[in-house]
Amino acid sequence: MKAVIIAKYGGNEVVEVSEVPQPVPGPSDVLIRVHAASINPVDWKIRSGSLRLITGMRFPKKLGGECAGEVVETGGRVVKVRTGDLVIGLPGMKRMGAFAEYACADEKATFPKPKNISFGQAASIPVAGLTALQALRDRGNIAAGMRVFVNGAAGGVGHFAVQIAKIFDAHVTAVCSAGNAEMVRSLGVDRVIDYAVTDFTQSDDRYDIIFDAVAKSSFGKCASILTPKGVYIRTLPALSIIVNGLLGVLSNGKRARSIWVRPNQADMEWMKTQIESGRLRIVIDKTYSLDQAKEALAYS
Repeated sequence: MKAVIIAKYGGNEVVEVSEVPQPVPGPSDVLIRVHAASINPVDWKIRSGSLRLITGMRFPKKLGGECAGEVVETGGRVVKVRTGDLVIGLPGMKRMGAFAEYACADEKATFPKPKNISFGQAASIPVAGLTALQALRDRGNIAAGMRVFVNGAAGGVGHFAVQIAKIFDAHVTAVCSAGNAEMVRSLGVDRVIDYAVTDFTQSDDRYDIIFDAVAKSSFGKCASILTPKGVYIRTLPALSIIVNGLLGVLSNGKRARSIWVRPNQADMEWMKTQIESGRLRIVIDKTYSLDQAKEALAYS
């Protein structure tokens, strides 16, 4: 089968599409015929070696952390997933392999595909979608009536975040480029800010949650526009986030937090319900063939 592999860490020059053996599912595994896979920043960080403490130094490595497709085989201990099921699968950062014609995922990391969306849309839910949900709900304790600010609202995580915030009945301000403003408005936000025109950190407005979905700002820059007990949430960890998070807890004041997504059945079911009811829309920016993996990683 075809798969995207690397023989060493580096730039896109190390990415190859090669013929490799089809994976064999273990006792708790599901073998998926991949119809679509989603690319996230974590994928090119793995390629570059930025996460080698997790992914290790054994090569060649297959790339890709999440996919959607059809189950073609199950291990002997699998009980909830059957051959022919349409699913979303997460091979995970240590196994990877979603950028391929076939991929394996543990049964616990395999979820039913929502009925009314494409495989491409479905493949984007576990990382981008659940990052947005868990950031706002678990790290931000979002509630009805809160004022929520999303930086990077047109991106994968950001466009999920603005819609999830509206599902929780929050007032949503979104930051994006002028070219993406119309798309973001169509997602139901209350206000759109063009980052090229307005420095949002100098605003007179105050927000209960600032979700930096592209990790392009900082707690220090955003603290002045937080409410007295507001929280700044970032998609990438940083030492300043840890320090300011602890200080905020100790002082019962403004806090800083980061988010590391943890896909699970309950949250995937919540997303599936919102999608099938029409309350959550998934926007696909670009689609590439498997042979265009280099171009897709470069675009991300």
